[in-house]
Amino acid sequence: MAKTGTAELGWAREEDQEWADAVLVRLVLDEDAPSGFADEILAEAHQLVDEAGRPALEVLGEPVAYARTVAAERVSEQYRAGIDTRGMRPGERISASVGTLGFIGFSVFGLHWIQDGLWAEVSWSSIAGFTGVVVAAVLLCVALVARSAGRLRGMWALLAGTVAAVAGGAAVATSLPDEQLFRVPAPVLMLVGAAWAVGAFMLPDATIDRWFTPARPAGGPDDGRWLAQLEGLLRGRHAMKAAEARGHVREARQHLAAAPQDGHAEDVFGDVEIYALRLSEGPRRQQRVTRQELYGALAACLFFAILTVDHLLDPQERMSGWTACFVGALGCSAWTAFKEWRTLRKLRDTA
Repeated sequence: MAKTGTAELGWAREEDQEWADAVLVRLVLDEDAPSGFADEILAEAHQLVDEAGRPALEVLGEPVAYARTVAAERVSEQYRAGIDTRGMRPGERISASVGTLGFIGFSVFGLHWIQDGLWAEVSWSSIAGFTGVVVAAVLLCVALVARSAGRLRGMWALLAGTVAAVAGGAAVATSLPDEQLFRVPAPVLMLVGAAWAVGAFMLPDATIDRWFTPARPAGGPDDGRWLAQLEGLLRGRHAMKAAEARGHVREARQHLAAAPQDGHAEDVFGDVEIYALRLSEGPRRQQRVTRQELYGALAACLFFAILTVDHLLDPQERMSGWTACFVGALGCSAWTAFKEWRTLRKLRDTA
């Protein structure tokens, strides 16, 4: 269905427009509705309100409750089981993460233009260092996506590759000469970053999703593999603590031990992704999501704090634009961490 948005529907009352906007926000941000679902729901709501001739609040109720109800009734378990705590599938996460790297490159070269002038000097050492950083950043993005897909072993392998790329790039860069080979205009490098970002969002999401979906065992159902995938999904896709996830796996294993000899995990519990979703749902789900956001913000704080201190200790970099950017990023990440911490406290108090 084509996207309609709330303004294009022509709500007769201003309060109905506000109601529709609230429903749209809740469906997209809180309920992780699939593409086009919110447009369909709002079109149906618009028709019901027009036929009733009364305000949307009277006909359909509070927007938050309405969004939650229609999402629970009409968004399938199969869809919800395939998305992570950010409401994204692996292909969407890859596109967003790699696209963000392109935007960062665009911004970095733009700041270089402002701070250091039009031309960027290129040497063998800078090529090696830059290549190491880019490879490490891409591997890190894929590692985080592997975790969100429940592929914990793949995540650790990719993280090891990230460390190796950083160490290898630094080692090669220090061993190569740093004499200038040629110069490149900063706007050209900015265009490369922009093209990278655009290309990332053109990646085939469905194909990438299949890359992160474990293949079915050739010899038939494998309980050990099913249970390992269950733990990975609970910890990665649904942000469950390791001890809690292992507790669910232990209960499933005990249940299988008491089941008939020919009862495999897939026969007893069903599809592993849907079973993991059912175990993860409940009042504590939002706590897990908020805790994950808090950890991410704290990691960003640590990263930008290191960069800020490093530049502040260097007299030549202390008053540079880079230092100002790092200080601003540190402040934003610290504020985000504080907000997530405060939200987590409220959720625990009300639980």
